[in-house]
Amino acid sequence: MYSVERLTVSFGSFTLLDEISFVVDKKDKIALVGKNGAGKSTLLKIFAGLQEPAGGGVSMPKETTIGYLPQQMQLLDKRTVREEASLAFEPVLQMEAQLKQLNFEMAQRKDYESESYHNLIDKITSLNERIIMEGAPNIQADIEKTLLGLGFLRTDFDRLTNEFSGGWRMRIELAKLLLRKPDILLLDEPTNHLDIESIQWLENFLATQANAVILVSHDRAFIDNVTQRTVEISLGKIYDYHVNYSKYVGLRKERREQQLRAYENQRKQIEDTEEFIERFRYKATKAIQVQSRIKQLNKLERIEIDEEDNSALRLKFPSAPRSGAYPIIMENVSKSYESRLVFENVTLTINRGEKVAFVGKNGEGKSTLVKCIMEQIPYEGKLQLGHNVKIGYFAQNQADLMNEKLSVFETIDYVAVGDVRSKIRDILGAFLFGGEASDKKVAVLSGGERTRLAMIKLLLEPVNLLILDEPTNHLDMRSKDVLKEALKEFDGTAIIVSHDREFLDGLVNKVYEFGDRKVREHLGGIYEFLERKKIETLHDLEKKIRPNNVPDTETKLRQAKQASAGMIPENGNTVSYEQRKEQQRRIKRLEKNITEYETKIEKMEIEMKTMEGLLITPEGASNVDLVWKHAKLQQTISDTINEWTEATILLENYKNNIL
Repeated sequence: MYSVERLTVSFGSFTLLDEISFVVDKKDKIALVGKNGAGKSTLLKIFAGLQEPAGGGVSMPKETTIGYLPQQMQLLDKRTVREEASLAFEPVLQMEAQLKQLNFEMAQRKDYESESYHNLIDKITSLNERIIMEGAPNIQADIEKTLLGLGFLRTDFDRLTNEFSGGWRMRIELAKLLLRKPDILLLDEPTNHLDIESIQWLENFLATQANAVILVSHDRAFIDNVTQRTVEISLGKIYDYHVNYSKYVGLRKERREQQLRAYENQRKQIEDTEEFIERFRYKATKAIQVQSRIKQLNKLERIEIDEEDNSALRLKFPSAPRSGAYPIIMENVSKSYESRLVFENVTLTINRGEKVAFVGKNGEGKSTLVKCIMEQIPYEGKLQLGHNVKIGYFAQNQADLMNEKLSVFETIDYVAVGDVRSKIRDILGAFLFGGEASDKKVAVLSGGERTRLAMIKLLLEPVNLLILDEPTNHLDMRSKDVLKEALKEFDGTAIIVSHDREFLDGLVNKVYEFGDRKVREHLGGIYEFLERKKIETLHDLEKKIRPNNVPDTETKLRQAKQASAGMIPENGNTVSYEQRKEQQRRIKRLEKNITEYETKIEKMEIEMKTMEGLLITPEGASNVDLVWKHAKLQQTISDTINEWTEATILLENYKNNIL
């Protein structure tokens, strides 16, 4: 059991959390809810031991293990995905290294009858049992199962972490936390960068395998499926409901209505009593009744109504200076990172005043194309900005780019110029940073507050092309609505990278879909796009598709007819000579890969037989290091056979003109 006892957090004279108390049981699944800046992330940091409260604290057993996923994290980028995930088992790996050293020491000893030799054997035995208890033989299997569950492919395991987008890097950190299986998991917006399959996998894991969980999320379906308790933070107080979020919303409304009815009834009772006292105060015949009513009033416990946080964000983009008719024109734009092709032959035109959406799976190139537009990275092809285009850019990692040592006011004062400097306080107030909140350091701001602060910087200079990369990730529901209305009223051009269907609805008039190294244009709003795609949510774009887009039976039959006429179709169209050549190149690459897999498997199987010959001897059977090497090689062979199978099926599909 973990308990929060009279916990207080304050910044200067501003109190964020005011002597809050509640208890977390070992299997509780709790959703922390409240407006941006209410103190949700702060409470998680205090639980994680990363921040000290002004008063009170969190009490838990000393041996408690904690896993904390913040909104922003940093990876060293010097390890592969598998190596980074393996850090979850660092204590076990250290024990294995220690066991290896002890076995080496024992092999050098000759004093078999000495007490120290027997002590060494006892130490090896004990350590070996601890390793087995920790599940060491299943480490690699657990790592692979978790990474696959979070959407990684086997081919991703040996890639360096710096090759992945921010969303995928967050998944790596999440995998490490889940593999550690801590006593209490603290998750701050864990679904921001997950696709629907990964969200469902995470929901199932948290509901069935995790211990205590406290999470912050604006994904209503996710918290409904995971949690059975809701703790609301509002104006420094907490309100604890032992129900999921949907039921909490109803109970909260009902509680508020009951409070109002009880308050009105009591107020009427008090008014009637005071009127009686005033009317008969000086009549001797009523003296006893008057005194009785006065005592009754003094004893009455006054009903208080919970305060409601009615502060609201006010946002309006400045009038956009007029740009050319076509702010962005692209012709055959391609981008690769070494041998990895992100997208190719992107040709599109964005007209002045259009609001367009970039949608698709994480890692398919949405943010990469934005960086090409911003000229932050090199690319191939032609990309032309129109006349007088002035770009306002909100990056996905905007919060990380701020100086945490500055205050909110200093952050804006540092970039403001001209007459704007005299209006900084008014601007901050419109973004809920009024009064003492403007003196808060950036370091203590929540993800939503940092997003709002970044929006202010965006508004300081009039622009006519807004590029927003996942602007809603850390915003609460009300703030999302305000931003959406401001964008609808914006008279310039906007590119919005987002997975949020509700946010894009009624906002965009064109959708660019990223996938399979292509960018496809869809005219119309987001729901028209979804209807054409026959999907219910943008997250469905992120579902794993058949390898290399293997089509359905009807499509295969149509392709077979076209193939018999000497045509190899792609996306329903006749394939050109260049496309046919590219398919031939792919076939040759696959044939080469298959040959390499077969050679590798053959060599490993020879090595495996040699090991098995040693393991049947008494010396080999007692050699723990050899046992581990044998298990690891066995797993490597299994993985390579899986890769060989996938490549073989893919090659067969290509040769049969299925793809």
